[in-house]
Amino acid sequence: MKKIFLSIFSLTLLFACANAKDTAGYVSKTNKDAGSTTYWQQHIDYTMDIDVDAKKHQYKGIQKAVYTNNSPDELDKVYYHLYFNAFQPGSQMDVRSLNIKDPDGRVRDRISKLNADEIGYIKVNSLKQNGSAVKFETVGTILEVTLNKPIKSGESVTLDMVFDAQVPLQVRRSGRDSAEGVALSMSQWYPKMAEYDFEGWHTPPYIAREFHAVWGNFDVKISIDKNYTVGGTGYLQNPQEIGHGYEDKTKPLNVPNTDKLTWHFKAPRVHDFMWAADPEYKHDILTMENGNDLHFLYKRNLNAEFLQNWKDLQPKTAELMTYFSENIGQYPYKQYSVIQGGDGGMEYAMSTLITGKRKFGSLLGVTAHELAHTWFQFLLASNESKHPWMDEGFTSYISGKAMAEITSKNDKNPNAGPYRGYNYMVNSGTEEVLTTHADRYNTNRAYGFASYGKGSMFLAQLEYIIGPENTAKGLKKYFNDFAFKHPTPNDVKRSMEKVSGIHLDWYLNEWIQTLHTIDYGIKSVKDKTITLERIGQMPMPIDLEVTYTDGSVENFNIPLRMMRGSKPTSATVIEDWAWANPVYSFTTNKTVKSVVIDKSNLMADVNAENNIFEAK
Repeated sequence: MKKIFLSIFSLTLLFACANAKDTAGYVSKTNKDAGSTTYWQQHIDYTMDIDVDAKKHQYKGIQKAVYTNNSPDELDKVYYHLYFNAFQPGSQMDVRSLNIKDPDGRVRDRISKLNADEIGYIKVNSLKQNGSAVKFETVGTILEVTLNKPIKSGESVTLDMVFDAQVPLQVRRSGRDSAEGVALSMSQWYPKMAEYDFEGWHTPPYIAREFHAVWGNFDVKISIDKNYTVGGTGYLQNPQEIGHGYEDKTKPLNVPNTDKLTWHFKAPRVHDFMWAADPEYKHDILTMENGNDLHFLYKRNLNAEFLQNWKDLQPKTAELMTYFSENIGQYPYKQYSVIQGGDGGMEYAMSTLITGKRKFGSLLGVTAHELAHTWFQFLLASNESKHPWMDEGFTSYISGKAMAEITSKNDKNPNAGPYRGYNYMVNSGTEEVLTTHADRYNTNRAYGFASYGKGSMFLAQLEYIIGPENTAKGLKKYFNDFAFKHPTPNDVKRSMEKVSGIHLDWYLNEWIQTLHTIDYGIKSVKDKTITLERIGQMPMPIDLEVTYTDGSVENFNIPLRMMRGSKPTSATVIEDWAWANPVYSFTTNKTVKSVVIDKSNLMADVNAENNIFEAK
């Protein structure tokens, strides 16, 4: 998942959420914290000047950060992430990869073998608070800063930093000289303020997973050899001085006669900034009907098949952008960039980095997934370290639906794959609870299934519980209520409850906080009486298809009593089932020939064999 954007247009934003307030940090009221009803979030404005030595893969940076404390607390310390420090022998990322049972194939033991000119680092040379030097210490990938004067609630402070950095050899997400020959994939490249919220500071070391950051505005200048083309988060401010495909045809170019060019980007209301650079980038722009620009940067020396795939990708990306805007919420920026780089696919603000030597289906699929992250990772900016399933899972769910529509595959359940993976994980005994911190799963396989598979099933199974229409409406409400914030699991649950009128606390608890499984069976059928049993610990409502001996068919819905309601359905709704009762019986009006539990296969029942009865 990754993201980048370039444009000749102004900084106009079409904000999707009418209730998203000013960037100072105070927004609408919610119940995120049991002790408070007022939601707050921190805010930061970055101004950075970066001077790149492309031959040495190093750069010098000057950063000014204006940090606003919107919390009710007084802060005597702040913390920065120094992600590049993970790419050094002996780092926690290195040690974790050397010891985990199933290491990421892109990492393995590679960090342990990096030479001095291949490692990554960010070295902070000086840091001042409102003009006065402060004490700081680098501890792995975290910079610990002791402030001279606490930042009071509602107060802003200016933090001026000078730093040096080296770009690591491409190992994971960021780096230089990727396997496909991309010179610079610059994600997690700058000292980044850690998030402070109602739970406190979030300062996990960078080991493998995703990110959590402060909303703000970025003003970034990148000076680099003039033969490089740069793509990055935000809007390009000086296209006439660059002349690399961004120029306004109505104005003359004014490219300075120097060895370096300075690319100036501004990115309003984002929580990260990524850029990539390569001397062989080809840059295409597709303008959508609504005026938004889609930028595509890829290596011009790819073979003919891959070059054609990148051309064919462009109109499909526009279709995907339209689909997500219609089915989640309106995309609020005026551009998006798809850039060849990185080590797979990774989303960032207003852009993504993806590897480019792919068959077309793969290229489209990874673009669909990474683009969908714009909504669930960047606009609905949940804490990915603690709740990766809210990002990866929801992204997988909606991108699966989008791909089914864009490619005209009318899959009844485009997310059927995770259900198969779920049964495998349950039967293997390697499943881990979704509340596990992203870095602390026992295996990468368990993390991947939980975050992507079981996370997508959270929404797919909601279609079964509250109905597909309510799930679709709930997803839009979730976006409208929590875009440009940091939603929690309870927030998505409440959005679905408000739309459906159905109580879902039991579902959030069982699916997210336990490893309880769903197993319902047909215990017996005698003439007109059907008896069902709950074998697994997790309760669910039940859909039944009953075929009678006269050939007629009747569908029944048995709500779960804890739901305090039932989904919209054309089925016959009968008495609800109290969870504590292991069996449930009811009598039909005709003699029964066959019974099927959940013909939709949207309920994650771990034993399908006892879901069907056929009279002999």
